[in-house]
Amino acid sequence: MTLPSPIAPQPTAANLPVLRVQNLSKHYGAVEAVKGISFQVHPGEIVGLLGVNGAGKTTTISMLLGVLEPTSGSIEIGSIDLLHHRSHALASSNFAAVYAPLPGNLTVYQNLRVFALLYGVPNFAARLHSVLDLFGLHRFRDTKCGLLSSGEQTRVGLAKAMLSRPRLLLLDEPTASIDPASAREIRTTMRSFAAQEQTGVLWTSHNMYEVEEVCSRVLFLSGGRIVLEGDPRQLPSEYGKPTLEELFISVASEPHAKEQILGAAPR
Repeated sequence: MTLPSPIAPQPTAANLPVLRVQNLSKHYGAVEAVKGISFQVHPGEIVGLLGVNGAGKTTTISMLLGVLEPTSGSIEIGSIDLLHHRSHALASSNFAAVYAPLPGNLTVYQNLRVFALLYGVPNFAARLHSVLDLFGLHRFRDTKCGLLSSGEQTRVGLAKAMLSRPRLLLLDEPTASIDPASAREIRTTMRSFAAQEQTGVLWTSHNMYEVEEVCSRVLFLSGGRIVLEGDPRQLPSEYGKPTLEELFISVASEPHAKEQILGAAPR
């Protein structure tokens, strides 16, 4: 008797990447800002995108947001091709950054209501109460965002980003304008949110202590390429450095020093 062939396990939404980037490049004339990078972010994972100014982080984020069109390569958000189905793909992602504040002439409530309508957030009243509570914003509900401190505006931006329960969350320096105690609270909040909602997070930061605390994996960008990838708590010792900050400085240093650190065999 011939036995039937085993059925290969099929991928499910729980194990498919929420973000898949393949051979992504961006050229500005003769300048190659991003040079064929590939990486994935999985559900519940917080991945750090690291690099000095000019390494290609902002260009990469802009392409993931659909603001810039890649020269070549592909981006999939929840298995949806961003380049061909932009609106559909971006409906399951969200974004927050200190340089992208919400309209200052609208109140916290009005801003969140507008974005709830844009994203089709169901049961808005309950969801609003949840994110206001999460970030301690109830007392600012009817305050115009332009009257808030920079830290309070950052909290509103994060509340907006989490309002739609995105599958992919892009956070660009999310705690840059917040005091250390508040930043710690936000990191704890974001870890819990990612785990509970199974949201994949791409997090950029120049704060290596923060990266070690919140990220399970990091990607080092340099000259538009991913030059290192791994666990931020293990990478330094693998390349003979005492801290992640020292490794960051080595990667960002002069070309000959960079070649030396990247050419070192992991220990």
